[in-house]
Amino acid sequence: MYDLVRRGLFLLSPETAHDFSLESLGALHRLGALSWRKSVPETRPKTLWGLNFENPIGLAAGLDKNADYLDALGALGFGFVEVGTVTPRPQPGNPIPRMFRLPESQAIINRMGFNNKGVDYLVERVKKSRYSGVIGINIGKNKATPEDEALGDYLHCLDKVHEHAHYIVVNLSSPNTPGLRNLQFGDALKVLLNGLKERQQLLATASGKKPVLIKIAPDLNEEEIQQIAMLFNEFEVDGVVATNTTLAREGVAGQPGAEEAGGLSGAPLRHNATRVLRQFRGALNSGIPLIGVGGILYGEDACEKVDAGADLVQLYTGFIYRGPGLIRECVAAMNKKAD
Repeated sequence: MYDLVRRGLFLLSPETAHDFSLESLGALHRLGALSWRKSVPETRPKTLWGLNFENPIGLAAGLDKNADYLDALGALGFGFVEVGTVTPRPQPGNPIPRMFRLPESQAIINRMGFNNKGVDYLVERVKKSRYSGVIGINIGKNKATPEDEALGDYLHCLDKVHEHAHYIVVNLSSPNTPGLRNLQFGDALKVLLNGLKERQQLLATASGKKPVLIKIAPDLNEEEIQQIAMLFNEFEVDGVVATNTTLAREGVAGQPGAEEAGGLSGAPLRHNATRVLRQFRGALNSGIPLIGVGGILYGEDACEKVDAGADLVQLYTGFIYRGPGLIRECVAAMNKKAD
């Protein structure tokens, strides 16, 4: 059935289809008409950071930037939902058009630019949510904030969301905010990790310790991964999300829209994202969990992430192309693998 729905949605521009889909999901949820959760196979709950995940398949950040549809998305059967990326102040993002489909490769290019209504708005939406599953909140910096002042933006968001998130993800890897990826390296990364760790410990006295994860890019070579992992080990980060979208265009060259600026996600990202995931698993201390994301279009793709070292996996572009049935397929495939 979703194939028919997708054909209709793909007649609309990508961003219009995105907004219409979420509004429709929200309306269906309010009417009590969302029943996909019942079709997701039961599985042994996954426990990480003291949190119980109903299943290991989550929704990646970016689909619901403002937590406007948290309850509806949670009703689809995800084991956890990550909202954001959210910034201290509202910002409109980049000019439209800023999202492009590459259906031949089951891929999307986006250059959204952290369009969101600001952290205060998101927090109010999370507070009003009735979703009982694990909620992650992904935080970033405003475009206008200089790189050397980025820590202030991240700390502002961390302060705001800490009480209301089960875990927090620090986005250092979107390719659509100028200079953001520079924060993944060297002294800039040290400053961020040190500041985040100090604030995390301070906040823990008020609302308990919340895990803070770092989301990294797929466009890293092995030497860069070793250097970043060394700092992650030194500062004892709580987890790593691997990976964000890629600037590479391998596998899509010559397709309509392939030369658009922005981050590429979907099937062409899979191999590189899994490579980075596997290399981080080899370089990180064994006690640092990994969330694998990037190019999961089928159940076996989710299993591949687990084989590469992922403790949990997340969907985004695959969910757009395959629909809620992909959640069920991934859970079933991982159940079969565990038997």
